[in-house]
Amino acid sequence: MFELGISMFGDLRVDPTTGKIQPAQQRLQEIIEEIKLMDEVGLDFFGIGEHHRADYAVASPEIVLAAAATVTKNIKLGSAVSVISSADPVKLYKDFATVDLISGGRTEIMAGRGSFIEFFPCFWIRFKGLFRTF
Repeated sequence: MFELGISMFGDLRVDPTTGKIQPAQQRLQEIIEEIKLMDEVGLDFFGIGEHHRADYAVASPEIVLAAAATVTKNIKLGSAVSVISSADPVKLYKDFATVDLISGGRTEIMAGRGSFIEFFPCFWIRFKGLFRTF
């Protein structure tokens, strides 16, 4: 048996005629509606990734998944990926355990490392030679 699912990072769309970036609030509402539709059509899994950049709406997958859990019934919900290098692992576990309770046991976590380093100073993570020490 196989499962069919969709994952995304919640990137903000750019209007091709105006060049304006859509508001993050609008994109988050769209994502919740998209997950709701995925559940209704029978997809098995939805995953949302974490990004800390201005061109992405989702910095906290567990918040989006908690919201999705309240409007879905069957679809498994997971991170794709939660950045373990900038998160407190215990808090991350507790957050996902809470989402799992809200969803009735439909939550999964995928943990990984960050691939973009420009957000690391936000978390006071410094690398020798890459960032100035304050």
